[in-house]
Amino acid sequence: FFAEIDNVGQGHIQLAQTLREEAKKMEDFREKQKLHRKKIELIMEAIHKNRNLQYKKTMEVKYTCCCFLPCGTLHYLFSPSHFWQLFLKLAQTKSALEDSDRSYQQSVITLEKIREEWQKEHIKACEFFETQECERISYFRNALWLHVNQLSQDCVQNDEKYEEIRKSLEMCSIEKDIDFFVNLRKTGSLAPAPVVYENYYNAQKNATPVRSPVPVPISRRGPLPTPTSAPGEPDYTTVDGYSLI
Repeated sequence: FFAEIDNVGQGHIQLAQTLREEAKKMEDFREKQKLHRKKIELIMEAIHKNRNLQYKKTMEVKYTCCCFLPCGTLHYLFSPSHFWQLFLKLAQTKSALEDSDRSYQQSVITLEKIREEWQKEHIKACEFFETQECERISYFRNALWLHVNQLSQDCVQNDEKYEEIRKSLEMCSIEKDIDFFVNLRKTGSLAPAPVVYENYYNAQKNATPVRSPVPVPISRRGPLPTPTSAPGEPDYTTVDGYSLI
């Protein structure tokens, strides 16, 4: 009985150790995925920031290009006496406008390249996250399946040990256990002899002493009735060949 209970306890300890090891593997897997995901997120954050900066720069150049000519010539439209100054200013404005237009075109081209790069990295990141999620679901599914199998196997092994205990309990005998205890602790088969009275002060030394009644042999009582237990109370049983003494 005690051996089987000890085996059950050892099985529980081994199962707990196995579950701790599997939990550590799951934690390592989660941390590994977390590091990979962090790298992709940093790359995406840098590209997104660069895209926003280039977009802002392009919009500023576009605004300058669209507003340069009116802002540069508005002051001279109502000054006919300054024709040559207006002509020179117009030439300078035209040159600056062409430069602004080229800068605007270059900004748009650069923005488009950054946008294409951002789009490619975004697609790669989405594919990576999808693959990572599939791996995570598959890993945890297999791990939990393994845990359930381990728990089920431990339950089967425990039930086998409990069945051995039940088989031992089926051989219990209350009468045999009591007989074993009596035979082990008995001091004899007869009761102690009675004490006889002797008169040392009587002159008649040859007088017949008073005798006590003849001792009556001790007889064993009949077998004990089979004990019954009330509902919810355990049965008192003993194992054949086993004693607590």
